[in-house]
Amino acid sequence: MMERIAESANYSIQETTKGVIASLGGIPMGRPAMPDDIAELVAFLVSTRVSYLIGTEFVIDGGTIRTI
Repeated sequence: MMERIAESANYSIQETTKGVIASLGGIPMGRPAMPDDIAELVAFLVSTRVSYLIGTEFVIDGGTIRTI
């Protein structure tokens, strides 16, 4: 996504990433999610370690949305 935005706006990927993060109000983790971040949660969810987990919602946004 960053590459597509950068190309259409004629910015570098670094400039685009900073702009997107700023438009979201910042990401406390300091970077957008990487595929491995999502894959780790998926691997956990399909494992037997979560056999008693029901009705849970996971937000993978680096802390962008404040939750309690």
